[in-house]
Amino acid sequence: MKCRHCRSEIKLPLVDLGSAPPSNAYLAEQDLHAPERWFPLRVLVCERCWLVQTEDFAKADELFDADYAYFSSFSSSWLAHCERYVADMSERFGLRAKSHVVEIAANDGYLLKYFMSRGIPCTGVEPTASTAAAARGKGIEIIEGFFGLDMAGELVSQGKHADLTVANNVLAHVPDINDFVAGFAVLLKPQGVATFEFPHLLRLMVENQFDTIYHEHFSYLSLTAVKNIFAENGLTIFDVQELSTHGGSLRVFAQRTDAGTQSVSDRVGTLLEREDALGMRTTAYYAGFQARAEKVKDDFVSFLIEAKRAGKKVAAYGAAAKGNTLMNFAGIRPDLISFVVDKNPAKQGKFMPGSRIPILAPTALESDRPDYLVILPWNIAAEVREQNYRLIDLGTKFVTAVPGLEIA
Repeated sequence: MKCRHCRSEIKLPLVDLGSAPPSNAYLAEQDLHAPERWFPLRVLVCERCWLVQTEDFAKADELFDADYAYFSSFSSSWLAHCERYVADMSERFGLRAKSHVVEIAANDGYLLKYFMSRGIPCTGVEPTASTAAAARGKGIEIIEGFFGLDMAGELVSQGKHADLTVANNVLAHVPDINDFVAGFAVLLKPQGVATFEFPHLLRLMVENQFDTIYHEHFSYLSLTAVKNIFAENGLTIFDVQELSTHGGSLRVFAQRTDAGTQSVSDRVGTLLEREDALGMRTTAYYAGFQARAEKVKDDFVSFLIEAKRAGKKVAAYGAAAKGNTLMNFAGIRPDLISFVVDKNPAKQGKFMPGSRIPILAPTALESDRPDYLVILPWNIAAEVREQNYRLIDLGTKFVTAVPGLEIA
């Protein structure tokens, strides 16, 4: 396989999670009588540019189809994060009624609605019909399609040059990362600013977050790799912030290399030096991750088997993509976890891909209270516990499997 950025041959393995269906390909009841598409789920490391990436099997249009069921607006903590972002960016970069904001992967309008409420014109780009429709329902202009150089040129021709572009949790999702990034250099006004948020590879490695690996994530990103990709596609990083979202993310600020006027923050060099000191440009750094992932799997399966033998009921919270990676890597089926609850109506009444565990509304926790509730999206565990505090008084214990098994 060749690196999707620098085209070098890549052979260094990070982890092999066996095979799985696409993590957001939720099943309707009639689908239970048909086969599913499963793809190998292996991740490799490029030893030239240090981009960590899945082996190429699934294509983007197979993963982000019309029935895509991830809607960003169902996490209150994520919405609060986005509202703060809009306030901070509006103040920092002087955004106003004459400005124009473009969000790539606008999903259901979870973020742009806050720009709209400030009277700042905005446009969203979103390839999935289900979430695009939800965003339009909020009054947001949505261009439906995949972003890259061609779409950037079309937007500019329509007078949609951007003062600010937003790309939250999408940089990892694009198979042609060079074409995607190059599009921002075209779309930005000369002094425009682009921000990107994505899970930090450093946190994935340190905290054993192997369940954030799934087919929709083509890349796993360090600042080191992103700096190289941006530099070769017309963007210069001028600031970076470390965030707690999604288990530990980076917010990277970039500008056009040919025209940007923002001064470069010391934080950029400091984080690059820290990644270097940890060895993220050495093969040794990536050794042993497979064994750590397998220990999490083994401990989780042992807990579920012991709970079953003790006659305890186990349910799960959050039909999240990361949960599907864990379930399928561990071979979990409904005999070990009875059901999963999720606040998203688009998922309720369906079944988890691969494991085929039924997805119910959260009210099921009251009518069929479990002894253990596994929080699959561990990054919002505090939010889940707070929302379901009544279960604690009734004797339910909360469980997380990553980065290690915890029962409380």
